[in-house]
Order: sequence, then structure tokens, then C-alpha cells
Amino acid sequence: TTASISARRISWARPERSGLRRRRRARRRRACDAVVSHNLFFALWPDDDVRARIASAARQLKKAHAPRGRWIEPHRYHLTLRYLGAHASVPDALLAAAYAAGNAARAASFGLVLDTTGSFANRRIPWWLGCAAMPAGLDALWTGIEAGLRSNGVAIGEPAPRVAHVTILRDADRPLVPARIESIVWPVCEFVLIDSLLGPEPTYTILSRWPLAA
Repeated sequence: TTASISARRISWARPERSGLRRRRRARRRRACDAVVSHNLFFALWPDDDVRARIASAARQLKKAHAPRGRWIEPHRYHLTLRYLGAHASVPDALLAAAYAAGNAARAASFGLVLDTTGSFANRRIPWWLGCAAMPAGLDALWTGIEAGLRSNGVAIGEPAPRVAHVTILRDADRPLVPARIESIVWPVCEFVLIDSLLGPEPTYTILSRWPLAA
């Protein structure tokens, strides 16, 4: 009788231990499957005042339209100048070329006015704040960075339309009808190179800053 009770106890315990082992294996698999990716790009990085005003405009849009999607945290706001790809680890040659391009780029400081809203017609439907008129200084900076990358062996590809924008929402459930908003004046006096680490603990790291001429 004692042996049969012991056997029954063992048989009852086995499913629990087996389930625990499966859960542990699943957690290990998820940890192994967590892909770490470094997204490298040049960008404009707003100061705290501009960042707060962008966040305020985003809240107003959220209240007015109540879309589903992923709202960007204010500390991640930026305006991308040139995307340099996603990498398991940042290639040394690409990083050296990016530093050289940043050092070679020449542009004067300028004022950027975010005064419009819009979205892109891709599968992630990002909503953004943009500018109705492209500042000449921004266009010159864009051109300088691209020229520097080319001269350092980085393939640029076909020129894409230059749409200056700060993304505030990703994976929206619908496009955003373009509209004017209260102007957000952004004094731009530098540009940066960012390593965006995507993975279990996403972070932005500013690798370098370049001041613009006064």
C-alpha cells in the first residue's frame, strides 16, 4: 500500500515538474530569440523645450483622433537625416565612414518650423509632424551628409524625396489627414549620429555631435 501511494505521489508530481521544465525551456528560447539590432542614422535631436512642444502636439492629436498604434516616447523624438541600415553589430568601416561624413558636412544653423501633420502610406502608417517649407539650411545639411558618405564609399542609392518629419506614432490604424498645427519653432544648431539598439532593452546612444556654423 505504501508503495502504491508513493507511486501515485510520483505520478501526480511528474506533470507539474514537466510543465515547469517546459516553461523554463520556453523562457530560454524567448531570450535566445530576442533579436538585437543596431540601427545607425544621422539625425536632428531636439532640445527639451522643443521635445515638450512636440509631445503636447501629439497629445492633442491623440485626443482629437484616438487612433490605435504605438505612440513614440518623447525622449525618442528625432528627425532622421540619413538612415544607415540595421546591423547585428555596427561595422567598423561604416562607422568610420559616418564619422568622416559628419566631419566633412558643412552647413549653417537654421530654424526649422514644424507646422503640419501627415502620415506615410506604408504598412506601419507612421504619423508625423513636419514642415510646410523646407529650410535651405536643412537641405544643405542633407546634401552635405550624402556627399560625405559617397566620398567615403557608402552607397546612397536612388535619391528619395526629402520629407522633413518627426514621427510621433507608429502602426496607426488609419492615415492622418494632413493639417496645419500651431507652429513649433526648432532652432537647429547641431546634428548627431545615433545608434538605436533594438532588443529586450531598446536604447538610443548618441555616438557623435557636430555643431553647425553660427
